[in-house]
Amino acid sequence: MHVTRFGEAAPYAAPNHYDMRSLRLQGFMPGGPEKFWVGLSHFLPGGGAGPDSSPLEKVYVVLAGAMTVKTAEKEVVLGPFDSCAIPADEIREVKNHGNEVATMIVVMPYAEATA
Repeated sequence: MHVTRFGEAAPYAAPNHYDMRSLRLQGFMPGGPEKFWVGLSHFLPGGGAGPDSSPLEKVYVVLAGAMTVKTAEKEVVLGPFDSCAIPADEIREVKNHGNEVATMIVVMPYAEATA
């Protein structure tokens, strides 16, 4: 078992994100998960990410507030405990259109090592 106490979670910078602070809850550390990592993102009002894509699928779980998730085919507002899966290479944009901080869990596999 690998435990990360919330007070010890390390911040990390996510590319193409704005007005957002993130903490790594699991992953990228000895003894942690080998196939995926878990982050916690706090989006200020007006904060967001994208539009962009990654070659990795991801899952978003909103814990507090609301986040709008937009792809070419669909736009949805996720509230507390709502989740969505974003396939690899799908262009997406996320934004907090509300007046309170929105908190979201992000789960992603590790990138494949390139040789």
